Amino acid sequence: MALIVQKYGGTSVASTERIKSVAERAVSIAREGNQVIVVVSAMAGETDKFIGFAHDITDRPDEREMDLLLSSGERVTSALMAMAIQQLGYTSMSFTGRQVGIITDSSHTKAMIEEIEASRLRTALDMGKIPVVAGFQGINEFQDVTTLGRGGSDTTAVAIAAALKADACEIYTDVEGVYTADPRIVPDARKMDRVSYDEMLEMASLGAKVLHGRSVEFAKKYNVPLVVRSSFNQAPGTLVTKEDEDMEKLVVTGVTHDKNQARITIMGVPDRPGIAAAIFKAISDANINVDMIVQNISNVDHATDISFTVSRADGKKAFDIIQKVSDEMGTTGVNMNTHVAKVSIVGVGMQSHFGVAAEMFDVLAKNNINIMMISTSEIKISCVVDDHETEKAVKVLHDFFIRASN
Repeated sequence: MALIVQKYGGTSVASTERIKSVAERAVSIAREGNQVIVVVSAMAGETDKFIGFAHDITDRPDEREMDLLLSSGERVTSALMAMAIQQLGYTSMSFTGRQVGIITDSSHTKAMIEEIEASRLRTALDMGKIPVVAGFQGINEFQDVTTLGRGGSDTTAVAIAAALKADACEIYTDVEGVYTADPRIVPDARKMDRVSYDEMLEMASLGAKVLHGRSVEFAKKYNVPLVVRSSFNQAPGTLVTKEDEDMEKLVVTGVTHDKNQARITIMGVPDRPGIAAAIFKAISDANINVDMIVQNISNVDHATDISFTVSRADGKKAFDIIQKVSDEMGTTGVNMNTHVAKVSIVGVGMQSHFGVAAEMFDVLAKNNINIMMISTSEIKISCVVDDHETEKAVKVLHDFFIRASN
């Protein structure tokens, strides 16, 4: 008997008919003699609807109140799913993050899981029930509801799988697995049978929407086998697992893009010790993640320019913080560009191949795509480009690195 955690995204539970279909899939696994835990997202469109309600009230909703508001979508879905499973003759119970014992820090809207107590889940499983968990949420030390950020239901599922030592965690979505690029942009993008944790982690952090980055971190840390599958058919999907010798040794595994980017530039920054630390501490204290950073060479006036990227959603907040810090430092100005995107190539094969970066830059240059910023690691290279060049950049990079290698 295996323990399987199944997570269903918003499109998979977008209507009561879809919820009934998902319930049948979960029950079919239980009929084979397995234990099943179902983790659900809010029905498609519900979270955005709640965000809209909040912004009808105020331009800057309080983050604690937003967490309580946004967590309600998953609770609705979990209760409906439990009812659907019961209608199929199986006992089921729905649980909120609080009831499951998902304890987080107090970073509202971006909370990090610190502990999962999970005793009620174990009891429900021992009683032969199918637990249904509202994803995306937990509670902090003050018993306040917290949320894990957009896509956080993936993290809930993998964290539960890790805590209960599940045999597998299946992430169900509206695509059949992990592709070498977004098939909406590259029609001949190929579905991968297997991909390593490291590659998937980079792809998720660089814009691939199929999995939440933090869920992959959990999976890698606790060695949880992840399977990405479609809830609309029986296709086998993509296995995300440890790298092994059987995996294809392609130099580049995938091409990703992310339009949710904003670039902030601080001009005329005094070039002296401690300045960069002060700038980025102010950003960190506001719980804003900085991605790429570029600092120019100091000029004759001992001043420099610093550019960095944040998510577009955090752009206005970061810009306001930097303006204040900039005024205190006596810089010459701050500007923000929200019309940028990040395009990346990812692959463990890049570790043993020289010249991949030069090839990437050459491909973009030959297609008249200007590079604004560059960031590299052992298995990825990212470039910031104008957002209207995103689709073109993805296509030409996929053609060069992936289609040509098949």
